[in-house]
Amino acid sequence: MSEERAAAVAEDGATDTDNALRASTYRLLATLLAAPPNQELLALLKDVDVGDNDALLAPAWRMLSLAAQRTSVESADDEYHALFVGITRGEVMPYGSWYLTGFLMERPLAELREDLKTLGYARHTDVKEPEDHAAALCETMSLLIVDKDIGFGRLKRFFDDHIEPWMMRFFQDLQEAEAAEFYGAVGLLGEKFLQVDKQYLGMTPN
Repeated sequence: MSEERAAAVAEDGATDTDNALRASTYRLLATLLAAPPNQELLALLKDVDVGDNDALLAPAWRMLSLAAQRTSVESADDEYHALFVGITRGEVMPYGSWYLTGFLMERPLAELREDLKTLGYARHTDVKEPEDHAAALCETMSLLIVDKDIGFGRLKRFFDDHIEPWMMRFFQDLQEAEAAEFYGAVGLLGEKFLQVDKQYLGMTPN
């Protein structure tokens, strides 16, 4: 969403199209952070239509499309494991607790779980990663945006409490990681998108 559109929404209210676009971007980031891209997803990213994206996001979308054109499923898989898995740990730790405390499974995760419980959200039993994984939080944001029972005030509080304090730093670190090529572009899109969404949520009345 452009800065101009965000300002208009502040006056007139969010549209279903606005929310669908925001939710789909969070969902894409969640998918890319949860697992390496398959051939179908890479093909979609190669042909992504930047369209009328604002000046802040358009270059990031183009970089992601170019990165998809230059990578393969095999190389993206190797990169993903080097960045997030490794032998003992990956180059980048995609967990809120780690960024906020320097340790895993700390108070930020407990607070997140309490908020998710209040919102009526629960982790699937087949999911191994904790709820403060960047992929899980992006997926949660995508669900909250389209949830008709969640108002903008609650959505903004969730963003302010669990996304804004650390995830932009995570995406910046991802861009600077030694192993990052394709995922450097993912990090760029993530950082710029969160900047735009932070502004959007700040402009939208509670």
